[in-house]
Amino acid sequence: MSIHTPLSAGRQDLALDTPAGYRIQLRLFEGPEPRAVVIVAGAMGVGQHCYEKFARFLQAQGFSVITFDYAGTGASLEGAMRDCPVRITDWGEQDCRSVIEFARNRHPGLPCHWIGHSVGGQLLGMTPNVNDLDQAITVACGSGYWRENSPPTKRIAWLLWYLFAPVSVATVGYFPGTRLRMVGDLPPNVIRQWRRWCLDRDYAVGAEGPAMRERFAGVCIPITAIAFTDDEMMSRRNTESLHGFYSNATVDIRRVAPGDVGESGIGHLGWFRERYQDAIWQGILLPLLTDGPSPGPA
Repeated sequence: MSIHTPLSAGRQDLALDTPAGYRIQLRLFEGPEPRAVVIVAGAMGVGQHCYEKFARFLQAQGFSVITFDYAGTGASLEGAMRDCPVRITDWGEQDCRSVIEFARNRHPGLPCHWIGHSVGGQLLGMTPNVNDLDQAITVACGSGYWRENSPPTKRIAWLLWYLFAPVSVATVGYFPGTRLRMVGDLPPNVIRQWRRWCLDRDYAVGAEGPAMRERFAGVCIPITAIAFTDDEMMSRRNTESLHGFYSNATVDIRRVAPGDVGESGIGHLGWFRERYQDAIWQGILLPLLTDGPSPGPA
C-alpha cells in the first residue's frame, strides 16, 4: 500500500508498506511520459536526500526515478532506533522487493533499471524478485571484508569492528555513527549483521551460509560495476570478490580513475554530488541507462 502526499517541485513523497510490516519512505521523480524507471538504492547510512540532485538530473532526461530510505534509517525510521529489529537482509527481502514491485506495477511496460551504491549493490543478492529488473548498475560496491579494504579504511576497521561497534551497541543500544563520524546511525541488528559479514572472508555469503550463496548465484540480470580507483573503502579485491558471487550474471567491472574523467578525486561517496554531473552522471551512467549494458561474451 502506498500513501501519496502532494507534489513538491516535481517530487512526490510516498510511504510503502512491506510484507513484514515495515513502512519505508520513497520519493518519486517523474514527468508525464517516462521512458524507463530507475531505482536508486543508497549506501549504508546515506539518506535518500543525498541522491535527490542526481534523481532530478535523470528526471530531466525522461526517466521515472525512485529513491528510498531503508527500514530503520532516515525518513523510514519509526520510533527509537535502539528498538528497531531490522537487519540488512530485511532490506533486500522486504524493502528492495517492495520497491521493485511498486515500480513494475506503476509502469508495467517500461524497462526498470537499478543503480545500487555500495550496500545498494550488495542487496541485489538478497532480493527475491531481482530478476524482474532489466539491468543493474553498481557504484562503489564491494564485499566489505575488512582485510581487503582500501588502506584508509583498513587502518580503522579493526577499531570499528572490535571496539566502536560492539561497545556502542551495548552502551546506547544502536550504532551512533553520526556522532562517531563513521558511516551513519544504524539499528542494532544492522550493525551486528554487518560486523559478522565484514569479519568473514566471503562476506555475506560466508557469514550466512550456502543458502545466501545460492541466492547471489540466482541473480541473472546483467550487472555493470562502476568502481573508482581512489575509493577509500573498497579495493579492487573487494569489488571483484562481491561481484564474483553473482556467478550466473553477466558482470562488467569498469574501474574509473578520477583523471580519466577530468577530476582530481571521487572516492566512495563523491559520485552523487552535483559537481560530477558531466563527468559521471552524463558521461558514464546515462549511456548505460539509455543504451543498456555492453553485451556479454558470445
